[in-house]
Amino acid sequence: MPQLSVIVYGPNAQGHLTELLDSLAAHPLTDAEVIVAAVGDWARETAEGHAPETVVVPLPDGTGDAAARAAGAARASGRWLHFVHAKDGLPAGAPRLIAERTAELDEAGAPEPVDVLLFDHVTTTWQTAAAPSRDGRHLAAVGRAALPLRDAADLLRLTPLLGNRALRAAFWQAHQEQLATDDEPLAAHTALLLAGRVACLNQTAYDHRVLRPESLPPGTPEDRLALIDRYESLLPLARDRRAPHTVLYDLMVRDLVRTFAGEDLPDRAAREFFRRASLAAVRWRPEGHRRPAGLEGVRHALLEEGAYAKYRAFQAANRTRRAARKAVRTRKQQLGAKVRDQQYRRALTRPVDPDLAVFSAYWDRGVACNPAAIAAKLAELAPHIHPVWVVNKANAALLPPGTDHVIPGTRRYWETLATAKYLTNNVNFPNGVIKRPDAIHLQTHHGTPLKRMGLDQMDHPAAAKGLDFAALLARVDKWDYSVSANGHSTRMWERAYPSRYTSLDHGYPRNDVYYTSDAEAVRAARERLGIPPGRTAVLYAPTHRDYEAGFTPRLDLAALADRLGENTVLLVRAHYFYGGAASPLTGLRRSGRIIDVSSYDPVEELCLAADALVTDYSSIMFDYANLDRPIVVYADDWETYRTTRGVYFDLMTEHPGQVARTQEELAEIFLSGAWRDDSAAKARTAFRRRFCEYDDGRAAERIVRRVFLGEPEESLPPVLPLEDRTPAPTPEEATA
Repeated sequence: MPQLSVIVYGPNAQGHLTELLDSLAAHPLTDAEVIVAAVGDWARETAEGHAPETVVVPLPDGTGDAAARAAGAARASGRWLHFVHAKDGLPAGAPRLIAERTAELDEAGAPEPVDVLLFDHVTTTWQTAAAPSRDGRHLAAVGRAALPLRDAADLLRLTPLLGNRALRAAFWQAHQEQLATDDEPLAAHTALLLAGRVACLNQTAYDHRVLRPESLPPGTPEDRLALIDRYESLLPLARDRRAPHTVLYDLMVRDLVRTFAGEDLPDRAAREFFRRASLAAVRWRPEGHRRPAGLEGVRHALLEEGAYAKYRAFQAANRTRRAARKAVRTRKQQLGAKVRDQQYRRALTRPVDPDLAVFSAYWDRGVACNPAAIAAKLAELAPHIHPVWVVNKANAALLPPGTDHVIPGTRRYWETLATAKYLTNNVNFPNGVIKRPDAIHLQTHHGTPLKRMGLDQMDHPAAAKGLDFAALLARVDKWDYSVSANGHSTRMWERAYPSRYTSLDHGYPRNDVYYTSDAEAVRAARERLGIPPGRTAVLYAPTHRDYEAGFTPRLDLAALADRLGENTVLLVRAHYFYGGAASPLTGLRRSGRIIDVSSYDPVEELCLAADALVTDYSSIMFDYANLDRPIVVYADDWETYRTTRGVYFDLMTEHPGQVARTQEELAEIFLSGAWRDDSAAKARTAFRRRFCEYDDGRAAERIVRRVFLGEPEESLPPVLPLEDRTPAPTPEEATA
């Protein structure tokens, strides 16, 4: 019996079934089977082209979705079922993720089994690809616990798709009649409401494709009324459970109001929709329910009153008010932009100040990264050059005392950018900044690229997210210098950002600290973090996924801390949605076994304090490798990340130490000592030789001398060979 049956159902709409089955064939499944309930000859022929690995269930043209799902499920032998519509897609590795998570749930041995597993998805349209959903925060709030829906009612707010949930086969069989509907949102919500317990997988495992409306049959007024019927069917299932009832009611009123406001229905149909919607809003209103505040509350009140004419008048007045406000805002913005443009243009006529340098990092967040290290060395080697930092208003109060700074958009901001000789950034300055012939733009970047960047993102729309490549190239054309930490980065920058700048193969200045710090600095960093003496500190620093909304907690930290024991402290640089006194993390935080360092700066201090690093695809691994300390890669979704984000090399074969694909493997790597064995050290040495090529502790000096002091390349301090460098002592060495 396989763990998972992937049931593909429906016609080969606009040829998308071919793409879906090709993607499944490209990533052979373990412990899973694929069944295609093929509706029509075209779908049957497409599916048969993938036999014998694929089980084909041919169905006549016109077979509805519910009947197709039932036919596919009848042939399934898996413990769990995942229904995938033929028009949709599956990210690489998605079935493996689902199968592994459901196997964990089966092994948990809870008295009441989990019936429904929920996971995240992306949305692809005829215009965009793989846009993240907004469901991540709800999935993350639940974490990895298995709960009855009454304790996690907000899961009803997830996009109602059958594709973003897997159903236990026994649960499907028990409730097949109630789930037999062509209305997919109705079936998706019904499954949740009938489930005994639900669980979550906060990773993307489905690609929901929205077809162009003009390519589909036109909707009818009856289709709008079906929305009311859907909720009339669902609300009785939630009547006796207060939290699900309230959430479902709020969803109903929201959907009814939006449908009424957004659909251009004939007056007779609009009146009938409003009448029935009003009756439903009154009939199903929970006891003690409070309407939302503001305009939304007014809409709800008018709907419940059945006040059609008042609602239409309210709509008209609201549209008029919005139009007037928009016109006023537009005039103010245009006037403000005109004044700022005139000020900037006048400033551009002034001479360039040879002793003025502008610095910015991470979209104006503050003093950080390579620009901060360069500014510090500049103060030492060229104190006559005055630094000014660009910092947004929210972070200005966090600046070190005495830091001269400007707020973006202000008059002094534009005057400073117009007259500064040196402009240094680890991202890009705004499009409106004009490159003066006498000015020097220094691009420092903020990491070694594993993921694809710049023009290389064009083939990965989930990563590009509508990036204006022409505007990007216009910004790149302003660069005079591009800083690089290794030959790999130099080649990738020149490929991803093609222009006439000069590559500075001098190393990353922010990494100098890994060679200039002594034992006292390491001890001080650990003391500031509250790491008890003699404990092993493991820094966990995952990266962001472009295809997910918000941060995804990929590890059960409480379980991991329990496995690793009391002598291990986890430094967690990520935001986990664990809250409340009942969280198992609460006691671990109080005991100092888990320390939240998500907002701790600078990150270099965290690296100095840590005995080992656990990361996935973050560029922190390239920086941490300078310390020559153990690195473990936790790559639970490598296939998905590689496919959706795009990468420059295969981290699974060119890794800096050990690699774990599951949490159990990760724990075993530490418990067995493999994290710091000879094979890990050998892999790390090869990784350091390739990616720490120019980092030797003098990168900032080379850059200041070359760019700000104009010294020739041949007079700069040479890069020390790897074998001649001495990294900062390990925590163990620092306390010896």
